[in-house]
Amino acid sequence: MEIVLVGLNHRTAPVEVRERVSFTAEQARRAANELRSRGILEETLVLSTCNRSEVYGVPPESSHECAPGLSSFLSEFHEVRPDVLGVSLYHHYDREAVRHLFRVSAGLDSMLLGEAEILGQVREAYRFAHELGATGPVLNRLFQGALEVGKRVRSETDLGTRPMSVASAGVKLAERIFGKLQERTALVLGAGAISEQVVSQLHDRGIANLLVMNRSRERAGELARQFSGKVVGWGEWDAALQTPDVVVSSVAAEEPVLRREMVERAMSARENRALFLMDLGMPRNIDAGVAKLYNVYVYNMDDLSDIVQQNRQARENEIPRAENIVDEHVGKFLSWQASVELVSLVDELRAKLREERSGFIRARMESMKHLNEADQARMEVLMDELLEKLLLEPAQRLRGEKELRRKIQNVEALRDLFLSNREKP
Repeated sequence: MEIVLVGLNHRTAPVEVRERVSFTAEQARRAANELRSRGILEETLVLSTCNRSEVYGVPPESSHECAPGLSSFLSEFHEVRPDVLGVSLYHHYDREAVRHLFRVSAGLDSMLLGEAEILGQVREAYRFAHELGATGPVLNRLFQGALEVGKRVRSETDLGTRPMSVASAGVKLAERIFGKLQERTALVLGAGAISEQVVSQLHDRGIANLLVMNRSRERAGELARQFSGKVVGWGEWDAALQTPDVVVSSVAAEEPVLRREMVERAMSARENRALFLMDLGMPRNIDAGVAKLYNVYVYNMDDLSDIVQQNRQARENEIPRAENIVDEHVGKFLSWQASVELVSLVDELRAKLREERSGFIRARMESMKHLNEADQARMEVLMDELLEKLLLEPAQRLRGEKELRRKIQNVEALRDLFLSNREKP
């Protein structure tokens, strides 16, 4: 019932290596089947995202003995030389493998602390492996525990609640002003990478209408089509500014694109309805005087960067609470694992004691020939009753007392102590 984990992530491997070792769904299916058919693993699950590729498994024997074969398999499967791949791989066993997965699910091991996407990726990887029949009782219990950890961290801490990018911070501020964005309109000035990030955030939040304005109408059209928006001709300011609730500007310009008098005219035409302006240009795209207008909210890169930094600190402050949840569930899983192994150990011990009892009786019957067959049978029954009495109470306590299962976690030590056939030195 040992657990092995071999993988790499953004901390151990550059993107060039991560790309070569990532798994498609078809590759994950094939890898799981090959690992089991070759006898490397009895249970297996592949977790592959843009920042990590990891294989979790239950080996037929020792997890430490299985790891080199698993590393070689990854090298062969992805056609990456062992000397290239080896320096990026990490190997975790049992407790450390469990703890690693639980921290991944909690968002503690992500490139972006507390990222929300990883929990869904863990859930999907588990669903896929389970439907494939590649998991068993150990990995089922392990990944169900990981999903519970992820849910608890997100519901009981603020680790993933505060935006960690300028784009998401700006959209979050817009929601504070307008509430839900499903009935709102956004105008995006510029069609570069930063604008695309903000548009993606707005789209995810359900923005009702999206307008795109860019000097290159073709580029504006590409961005608009990607997110079901409409193109507005560059420079049609009076008409364009009357409609939107949110304006995002990220264009290359030496002078402000939106001047105070332009926004003043727009506010008059829209009867001073609230206007949220996100200035992501460098130099700034919006005249500083615009922020003084009534019911106009302006946030520039410095404002949003300060918010992101504060949010990062707030998330980091939540790490101890999240780690406590992880530790709690690691203990629960190890207790469950120990209880299953201990029940198996008791059964093995019972079988060994019965075998020893039979040999013990045979060896001593020679000197007790005065006993008839009925007496001998009665003696065997009494010894069986004694053995059951000795084993019954511990077995019942293992099943019923969680605290006892928590304390007994090194089952292999007990197995070596009571069931080892090695001769004494």
